[in-house]
Amino acid sequence: MVINNKTAVALGSFDGLHTGHMSVIACTLSFRECGLIPYVMLFDSHPLKTLTGKAPAEILQPSLRKEILDERGVGSVFISFEEIKNLSCREFFTEILLKKLNVGAVCCGSNYRFGKNGSGGVDELKTLCEEFGVELKVSPEITYDGSPVSSTRIRQAIENGNIPLANAMLGREFRYKYTVVSGDRRGRLMGAPTINQHFSDNFVIPKIGVYASLTVVDNKEYPSVTNIGLRPSFENEDLRSETCILGFSGDLYGKEIEVRLLKYLRSEMKFNSMDALGAQIRLDAETSEKIFAERGGNGNV
Repeated sequence: MVINNKTAVALGSFDGLHTGHMSVIACTLSFRECGLIPYVMLFDSHPLKTLTGKAPAEILQPSLRKEILDERGVGSVFISFEEIKNLSCREFFTEILLKKLNVGAVCCGSNYRFGKNGSGGVDELKTLCEEFGVELKVSPEITYDGSPVSSTRIRQAIENGNIPLANAMLGREFRYKYTVVSGDRRGRLMGAPTINQHFSDNFVIPKIGVYASLTVVDNKEYPSVTNIGLRPSFENEDLRSETCILGFSGDLYGKEIEVRLLKYLRSEMKFNSMDALGAQIRLDAETSEKIFAERGGNGNV
């Protein structure tokens, strides 16, 4: 793929589109007024997958990443990491950025690395930009609670059930979107019908337990309660996300539905009776509705 119009390209990993990534993208979008078309350069697979054979757990599905980028009005261009991993800094700049992406400007974070074995940083990029007449903007490091925002911190927060921390660093609610699969309909019998979803391979698994959440159906947000785990009150269950959507009635089987987590409520519990389980579900629903009503722009109360 070769782009004919002059572009402004955001450089980085962009695996989670957290607040640090979005700061770099905002720099790229600022070049619109100069007539440059904004793009984000993405890799066809995580660099660590190529280098070590194993990628970190995903915190944002590619389909949702595209939705978020489309909402911001920035295009995506995919580059094979396998093809560029052995290029020198100069080769990467001339062969990829200049010839393929036709850059007039590039934007990156202060810790950006490029070239074989990550040999180049911002200083090397600045030198090349000056040589070839390309404008460079470096986004300052974004921190939260005294430490740099990173996909690693977000991943750890999700795995520990600290959803408010993850959401604050993401700048939006942590979310996933999977096809609703057929369940056993036990929730429907208790007056609390649920949707069942399975996570894809290598997607980050939140701490096992019950969450206040919101669910998006036909572009409308509903308060919901999500159980992630094995449902210990029943036997022979596989790991799943099971969500009770409050105030919604309808058949969602076979549809891709987006669930966003707001707050960890409690660990999974084994109940001795369906009545006891139903009573706890009602309590969880009341709590989730309150959190849904009080949440802020990034999903935090």
